[in-house]
Amino acid sequence: MIGRRIPRYTKLIVALGIALGTAALVILYREYRLVTEQMAVTPAAEHEALVRTGFGWAAGGSLLALGLCAIVVWLFARRQTARIDELRAEAEKLRDADFGEPLSQTGDDALGQLGAVFNDMRDRLRSTTVSRDYMDRILSGMNEAIVVTSAHGRVKRINRATTELLGYAEDELLGMSIDYIVDTSKSATLIDDFTSGVPREAFFESKFGESIPVSYTCSLVEDESKESTDRIYAAQNITERRRAEQRIRYLARIDALTKVPNRMQFQHLLQRAIARARRSNQPLCLLYVDIDHFKEINDTFGHLAGDATLETVAERLSAALPEKSVIGRLAGDEFAVVVPNLGAQGEDRNATNDLARSLLDRLADPFFVQGHEVFMTASMGIALYPKDAPNVIDLIRNADAALYSAKKAGGNVFKYYKPAMNEAAVERLMTKSRLKRAFERDELLVHYQPKYNIETGEVFGAEALVRWELPDRGLILPSDFIPIAEETNLIIEIGEWVLDKVCEDFRLWQRSASSPGRVSVNLSLKQLRQVNFTKRIGAILRSHEVSPTSLELEITETTLMENPERTVKLLDQLYALGLHLAIDDFGTGYSSLSALQQFPISTLKIDKSFVRDVATNPDDATIIGTIVQMGRNLNMDVVAEGVEDEHQLNFLQRLECTYVQGLLFGDPMSAENYLELLLAQADGTDSYRALFA
Repeated sequence: MIGRRIPRYTKLIVALGIALGTAALVILYREYRLVTEQMAVTPAAEHEALVRTGFGWAAGGSLLALGLCAIVVWLFARRQTARIDELRAEAEKLRDADFGEPLSQTGDDALGQLGAVFNDMRDRLRSTTVSRDYMDRILSGMNEAIVVTSAHGRVKRINRATTELLGYAEDELLGMSIDYIVDTSKSATLIDDFTSGVPREAFFESKFGESIPVSYTCSLVEDESKESTDRIYAAQNITERRRAEQRIRYLARIDALTKVPNRMQFQHLLQRAIARARRSNQPLCLLYVDIDHFKEINDTFGHLAGDATLETVAERLSAALPEKSVIGRLAGDEFAVVVPNLGAQGEDRNATNDLARSLLDRLADPFFVQGHEVFMTASMGIALYPKDAPNVIDLIRNADAALYSAKKAGGNVFKYYKPAMNEAAVERLMTKSRLKRAFERDELLVHYQPKYNIETGEVFGAEALVRWELPDRGLILPSDFIPIAEETNLIIEIGEWVLDKVCEDFRLWQRSASSPGRVSVNLSLKQLRQVNFTKRIGAILRSHEVSPTSLELEITETTLMENPERTVKLLDQLYALGLHLAIDDFGTGYSSLSALQQFPISTLKIDKSFVRDVATNPDDATIIGTIVQMGRNLNMDVVAEGVEDEHQLNFLQRLECTYVQGLLFGDPMSAENYLELLLAQADGTDSYRALFA
């Protein structure tokens, strides 16, 4: 309760009034005394006059005192009225949210205390209003759509994000049910929604009829009695997230490049196909397809061309397959096809053969990549349900084994699965595993196959051949493990090891024989692709103090033409070191005479497939004669490999071939045996010179 203390200036005014009244009474009393005294000594007439004079003075003094008191009261009332008017005016401003200026606090009376309370209330309201506006700005700036509803689900407020999301203005939704913005065909009502800290999903419907997926949470606003009054819905648009999830689910099942099922989805579809075949007691055919020499397309034209090739394969397979067939991409350039109701007996076998051959023929049609016509072939392995396997894993594995057999046969063919193929596949896997440890166990060997001058019968040199000796299997030929080494990149390590071993052996030969001849070493495409390949060869030669002219590097035609521009530069660098260069398996590739003239080649090696029937096959004889004549015209040496009988040797002598090598002169030999051959030749005791007489 406001105090009732009298302010200082009020006390002064009252004191002044009392003083004036007291002075008037004193004067009146003095006049009365004087009059009384004079009346005692004056006559009656004068006595009456004195009385009248005394009362006149008394009345005048009283009137003066009353007048002064009235003035004081008027001034006091006027001042208090002004303060009340000021308080009323500020209260009206506060009512209109105009905080104005604080009231001047004069005095500590009731009005002064009321003014102090008013100023305090004004400051608190100003602080509260600023906080409320700040909260409004926060709500408006939120990216989440905020909808505040009553306990019965009536919209009381929305923020700007809600307007942007749904297209409604705030006044269009005020008082509407929350379900007015819910797509009830896809979502349940939100009116009776329970609160949870875990986001839930629903569909909102915009003003324009668009269904918008949202993730939302619902919170309660409680009053002082802990009773829930309002609800707050905070929602986020998850349209992009839904699209991303759909994309992820799509990519989890479909190969992004070829748009066919990936390995996981294909296995699922194959499982369903097997289940249907089991119920209907019908056979099922699985075709495993792999592109032949796909890596060459990638390396020659680039990965974009490789991608285009894979797309072409998928399109051609899809177009050529019968109805209800399923195609999938299992890995890299490997595809698989499920064809229902195809078996291995009678007409089914013929239908399977026809389908396999037609697919391979369709894939072999040329197509254009970056303006170049590309020819592609494929190999195919075939496994049948239930004959070859009863489940998905075994069926795919057996088809893969048949595919490997088809590729080993040269490609562009199809092979049916046979149980023996699994043994070969297991053996191949074991070989790959053991090959990685061959260096550690010192299981690799280098043997040498001598080359003879066809005129004199003298040893001109030898070809270095790598061999792998296993304690439990004996010698393994290069044809059995070099392709595996190519796949695993071990060919690079093997190639450098062979070159180092050859230089080491050559250094030992030089100490005992005057002329060990020229030793040939085969190079793979992966070796040529190494960075600083020339420097690495030079370092090996220097470490053993072997002259580069003592070595000859053999490169196949395919390797030579893989990237002619780069290969020419690399071969020029090798030639500049003093190394001799030879084309191995000449006649089996696609190099032309004009291409040969670009490379610093000094030797052509005729592939043994032409030498095998040279004495009986006129075509082979013509090819070899042409190669020998071409080599002579280009000032190149010509080596015929694979000479196994004297008829072949005699025919090659008549063609005036330069050098020969083959099993006619013995099996490839160790470094020690080759040194013995060199020493026997120097002594004239070698046994093969008579063959050249």
